[in-house]
Amino acid sequence: MAQEAQTPEQLLVAIVNYRTPDLVINCLQSLAAEVSELGAQVVVADNDSGDGSVTQIQDAIATTSWQSWATVLPLERNGGFAYGNNHIIQPALASAKPPDYVLLLNPDTQIYPGALQTLLDFMSAHPEVGIAGSRLEGQDGTPQHSAFRFPSFWSELDRALALGAITQLLSRWVIAPAIPTTTTLTDWVSGACMIIRRAVFETVGLMDEHYFLYFEEVDFCRRAQHQGWSCGYIPQSRVIHFVGQSSGVNNPQRPRQPLPQYWFDSRLRYFLKHHGWLYTVFTDAASVTGLGLWKIRAWLQRKPDHSPHNLLQDQWRNSVWVRGVPQDV
Repeated sequence: MAQEAQTPEQLLVAIVNYRTPDLVINCLQSLAAEVSELGAQVVVADNDSGDGSVTQIQDAIATTSWQSWATVLPLERNGGFAYGNNHIIQPALASAKPPDYVLLLNPDTQIYPGALQTLLDFMSAHPEVGIAGSRLEGQDGTPQHSAFRFPSFWSELDRALALGAITQLLSRWVIAPAIPTTTTLTDWVSGACMIIRRAVFETVGLMDEHYFLYFEEVDFCRRAQHQGWSCGYIPQSRVIHFVGQSSGVNNPQRPRQPLPQYWFDSRLRYFLKHHGWLYTVFTDAASVTGLGLWKIRAWLQRKPDHSPHNLLQDQWRNSVWVRGVPQDV
């Protein structure tokens, strides 16, 4: 299996950049030794950053002599995460030597030595697994949630109420269960570092570009599951993740911000696409009602509000009964 992981066309690493050239360069630096050893290729798709990112990353590649394994792909618009990755993956799959695996990697990550080989060894040993993710952690080694359950009516109710007793009652549906310490199967893994078998693309297709950002990896893992593919979480493969640095969302260094419109667009699309209109109506009702009850409880108990700004109003405004069903779902 180790020899199989050394073939030059074995692995393609896809990184999507939007105005984060310094993060991309640091990510490439962390990849350099292992990528060279594996004979893998790295393509950075730039989503029309317009800030000199392409030149800056290309100059770094030339200066450090990474040209043999790293290239930059300028794109004509900022079409989002799935759009950028698909523009890397589609021509690679259509090439004379398509990669056996594709690794989706955020620019706000840095790879520990051996992380890629660990993923490849696991995938080689488990042909029934189509997708797998690494352990994500902060700079201090604190693990981050990166193995999840699929969103549901019950998980949305739990998220909105934010009440310990309810979370315990609904523990089977909580999206982010306790972080596993051993290799395990899960519903979906974070797209910040996610390896995908070529055969999954052949049976499932590419990522859904109607998601600008968020929920696209959830959607992809669910589609893969429908085709019989399992999803694994491999904590022995370790990756530093600077949370929110590439997207600006969930950045702990920023004060409370409203969730961007594309988050609500993606959430609505996911529930309509995989559960239908009626289920989405009940799910939105659970979310809005739960958020309202939490607001009342927080006011009565004088609890601090750490949720995104205007979350209740934005959730109501983006519910299916207010927005309707988008034509592209």
